[in-house]
Amino acid sequence: MNILITGGAGFIGSHVAERLLRKGRRLTIIDDLNDFYPPAWKRQNLAEITQTGPIDFHQIDICDQKAVFTVVARAMPDVIIHLAARAGVRPSLEDPLLYEQVNVRGTLVLLEASRRFGVRKFIFASSSSVYGAENRVPFRETGCVDFPISPYAATKIAGERLCYTYSHLYSISVVCLRFFTVYGPRQRPDLAIRKFVESIEQGRRIQVFGSGASARDYTYVEDIAAGVAAAVSYHCGYELFNLGNSDPITLTDMIRTIENALGKKAILDHVPEQPGDVPITYADISKARRLLDYRPATKFPEGIEKFVAWHRRRPAFCARRQKGSKSETRAPNFPAVW
Repeated sequence: MNILITGGAGFIGSHVAERLLRKGRRLTIIDDLNDFYPPAWKRQNLAEITQTGPIDFHQIDICDQKAVFTVVARAMPDVIIHLAARAGVRPSLEDPLLYEQVNVRGTLVLLEASRRFGVRKFIFASSSSVYGAENRVPFRETGCVDFPISPYAATKIAGERLCYTYSHLYSISVVCLRFFTVYGPRQRPDLAIRKFVESIEQGRRIQVFGSGASARDYTYVEDIAAGVAAAVSYHCGYELFNLGNSDPITLTDMIRTIENALGKKAILDHVPEQPGDVPITYADISKARRLLDYRPATKFPEGIEKFVAWHRRRPAFCARRQKGSKSETRAPNFPAVW
């Protein structure tokens, strides 16, 4: 099977790519290696992917219709896994026009390429953010998604709607996967777990938004990759699935778990809640369990232990320990998104 992955050099995409290579799939990867965080980190992800198997990599922008069409026409994939996006709730408040361009137009370019070149299957990475703040928990795929509270969430809803339109009009098999707060090795630097681990390790203060009672359904990246791989083989017209862990963790408990894994205490700064944040995410995964045989296997403390082990193997961390220095190349100072 020939598969094209957009965003394959990123956090989730690199894990999905490795899993599919281990299954013997042929992979084409599109990624623009943008500077949302250091492109060198994404190049390192690509280098690690190629240790698992060969890939055909193209550094292009998914909004570049001509370039995307050229790659799809050459690769002739059976499946497109569309993971590329501008991610994060808070950054979308700062630059909503960029989020609309990449997440909506980019998705439409990929769907149109699928129509023109006969791609049979399209998998779209959506987000638990689409549920907004008004849904009852646990979130079910049948829940209302009419009231997004961030531009990022609105763009993901638009992507799902476009996917339905192309499935209906052109008989493309489409699966939309709503990811719930993914964490693990290679995590983006703006996400709370990575930012908190690095800050606590180095004795820096961390910001705690609100009372610490808000909760997220943290899902280990290998479990997400397993769900994406299962969706590749699932036959349907159009379907939506939650991919979560169905076990929300409060912000306070998340910090305690990190402290236990590191053997260090956090220095906390309590600050007000941020616009666009929701009080809880909590996935009902019964549909994915029934139809995709999706069964997340990694409990949160185990996942944090694995993340800390990866963090401490990183060359920057090892060099810092050898020199006794706190210096390292860092990403821009994002507020922690969780």
